[in-house]
Amino acid sequence: MGWWQIDADALAKSRFMVSPLTETIAALMALNRPSAADPGERIWLGAHLSRYRARLAHDPMDALLVRAAIGPTWNADFLTPTPLGDGEQGFGEEIAAVRDADPATAVADLALSLGGPVPEPLRSAVDLPERMAAVLTWVWRETVLPTWPRRRRILEADVVARTARLSQGGWAAALDELCPGKLRWLGDGRLQVNARDYPPRSAEGGLLMFVPVTPSRGWVSWEGAERSAIVYPCSGTLTEPDAPNVPEALGVLLGTARAGVLVRLESPKSTSQLVALTGQGLGSVGRHLKVLLDARLVRRRRSGRSVLYYWTEAGEMLVRAQR
Repeated sequence: MGWWQIDADALAKSRFMVSPLTETIAALMALNRPSAADPGERIWLGAHLSRYRARLAHDPMDALLVRAAIGPTWNADFLTPTPLGDGEQGFGEEIAAVRDADPATAVADLALSLGGPVPEPLRSAVDLPERMAAVLTWVWRETVLPTWPRRRRILEADVVARTARLSQGGWAAALDELCPGKLRWLGDGRLQVNARDYPPRSAEGGLLMFVPVTPSRGWVSWEGAERSAIVYPCSGTLTEPDAPNVPEALGVLLGTARAGVLVRLESPKSTSQLVALTGQGLGSVGRHLKVLLDARLVRRRRSGRSVLYYWTEAGEMLVRAQR
């Protein structure tokens, strides 16, 4: 198994963050090897896969590059740069890390991702970073950007839930739930980052980042000992095909939108999570929560920086009676 040595300084500086480029890289991986983990991802693939394949068919060099960069056991490092970690940047700022990579380094990275020689014409190309940046820009513009506001709400809701779990159970509990079976706290400052037989590395004293993505993809990256990132699939999806049903009578009583907020509070959720799950605006969710609080159907409590809402006994009885 691959593991990192983590010290108190690394944990003290660690943070969850959202990255448009990382979301786009995960989308590229999902399009390159389509295998939907949930109905939401299946719908997204159905909407974009044919156009993505047509884009690569138009330029066989790009198709060869993408297949080589997303290797069987390791991704080419120039494809997955480690975020800077100094606040969310726009896609246009982040993509420079891919576009400005050294072409010779890119070829060496491909050799690692392929686990063998880099085929021609990739080996002698001098524009691989520019080509990869162009492919990622297309994926961003055509498949991610149109739904980016909703994606970001889902990612931010996941971060809220993770930080709440962190405040309740500490780092061991929060990390064990990020990527079950792959990521877990081993004790003695050791963090397992995957199940592969990779040599351990030290992330002591550096910046440790946890970056959620909506596609069911994940990887690790680092920039020396200064910055390390763990990319993991978040708990939300782009659509909510398994959303709880709003009983008709409850919708008549409270209004469908307000009832949709109430039925989702069987487990505590933040306002941001409710915005992501319902698709309603922040102001609308806030107004619904105020009415439900005044009616004593929900309670709220603070967890770290977040405020979580959940059923009272009366709220639970009301929902369950209608079900």
